[in-house]
Amino acid sequence: MPFAEIGCNVTGIDRSEQRILEAKSFYGSLNIMGKFVSVDFFEMNKTDEEKYDIILVQDVIEHIDRKDEFLKHLKQFVAKDGIIFWRFPAWQIPFGGHQQICRNKFLSKLPFFHLLPVPIYRWLLYSFGEEHSCVDELLDIKECRVSIEKFERLLKSNNYIQINRCLWFINPHYKQKFNLKPRKLPSLISHIRYFRNFFTTSCFYITGLENN
Repeated sequence: MPFAEIGCNVTGIDRSEQRILEAKSFYGSLNIMGKFVSVDFFEMNKTDEEKYDIILVQDVIEHIDRKDEFLKHLKQFVAKDGIIFWRFPAWQIPFGGHQQICRNKFLSKLPFFHLLPVPIYRWLLYSFGEEHSCVDELLDIKECRVSIEKFERLLKSNNYIQINRCLWFINPHYKQKFNLKPRKLPSLISHIRYFRNFFTTSCFYITGLENN
């Protein structure tokens, strides 16, 4: 929306038709221009008008199983000298499994149990009365998980250039949700591979493409 408000041409993409209808309604109520498309991104083909100076991939990559294919497909939509902003939570944080969606109040507030082996995780969810649809969603999230190291390997193997990175101990979004002051991950911890994933509530990356 901030880009649309200053007159940029913006496009929003989501597989959910309902989400797209909500976006159109919301923008329309504020008289803000925007193009919104309900489509599976893997089936979206590029035209000359669909190259973007800035692409936002926010809280998306951790839900995609075909990550390598996603990064390859995304390249064709980046304009010359364009950049991509990525945001995702590290898998190993206390609620990296999105278990807050559980209907059981105890499980929804139980940190780290998403790190259990799949059979134990599944058994625990069903034991506390979670519905099949919720269990399937949580297991899908576990299957699609992404760590800092895995994401950076994906960037490197697909010839993305890492322009900037910021790892957050307190996610800036928590200011709005919980009135918590955003805090970056201390530099020492941010350089300890694997260990840093347990403390990084949000990863911000700006990337470009080689030879672009």
